[in-house]
Amino acid sequence: MSESNNFGTSQINQFNTAGELTHLLTLEGLPKEQLLHILDTAKQFVSVTDPAREVKKVPLLRGKNVFNLFFENSTRTRTTFEIAAKRLSADVINLDISTSSTAKGESLLDTIDNLVAMQADIFVVRHGVSRAPIEIAQHVPSHVHVVNAGDGSHQHPTQGLLDMYTMRHFKKDFTSLKVAIVGDIVHSRVAKSNICALRTLGCTDIRAIGPESLLPSDLDMLGVKVFHSMEEGLRGVDVVMTLRIQKERMEVGQVPEGAAFFKQYGLTSSRLALAQPDAIVMHPGPMNRGVEIDSVVADGPQSVILNQVTFGIAVRMAVMSIVAGN
Repeated sequence: MSESNNFGTSQINQFNTAGELTHLLTLEGLPKEQLLHILDTAKQFVSVTDPAREVKKVPLLRGKNVFNLFFENSTRTRTTFEIAAKRLSADVINLDISTSSTAKGESLLDTIDNLVAMQADIFVVRHGVSRAPIEIAQHVPSHVHVVNAGDGSHQHPTQGLLDMYTMRHFKKDFTSLKVAIVGDIVHSRVAKSNICALRTLGCTDIRAIGPESLLPSDLDMLGVKVFHSMEEGLRGVDVVMTLRIQKERMEVGQVPEGAAFFKQYGLTSSRLALAQPDAIVMHPGPMNRGVEIDSVVADGPQSVILNQVTFGIAVRMAVMSIVAGN
């Protein structure tokens, strides 16, 4: 398996012979109708996540085993997947990768075979190598489902979906949205999933803001407008999404660090004022305050960052229930 930073995805089959979604591996090429079906299903699950609800479970995955396989660190994604599975009444197994047989030299697919033998029904996979969840999906029996929880710099489809849910919740119509994505886009699987979904849902004004070294070379082919100035790129937008600088995926010195990056590309109150007065601020987390975003903005009235996390539970409930055939 090799790492890849580009947007292209070659022939990934996420559907069974009946045309039903059986894996969620990428948002690239996923039909608009399917995207909307997931978002509409998630809306039904939002009431299940309501803190005021006494019983926060539905029986859709009762008797199913969901294995969380996280080969990279995660807080929000792993935890919300676990909550989502439990609220669907599934049994959840969190595999400790550091003590698993993969740490002893066992191959990834051999590990998967053994977990299938333990009656796994759904694998939620995060991996540092692009396409690892795709290889797993191509390997498992037809009754087993795979959900990509982020692979390398490739895709993070459930994050893209929860971001679409958040935008639709606060802004309604995608066709008139102006969306700015700021920062480390070349290494961001979140940005790639968001751009794919926004294009599919009819957004025609998508802007990428950042230094040249952090912007993919093929953005113009996707109809994404490129800006190297925050002041120019943020003018008049409805949504501002800032991204974490992924130092673990880049060479030393590739971009200015810390305060130097914040001076050029940090989202401050004065820069946010260039956007629409009712613009929303998003961030997939984890945030580096004072690097990509000012605390005043992150905690301010236009921030919907915590809403994203809450909506993520409902979206992941929707994804798992749909791929499992419910």
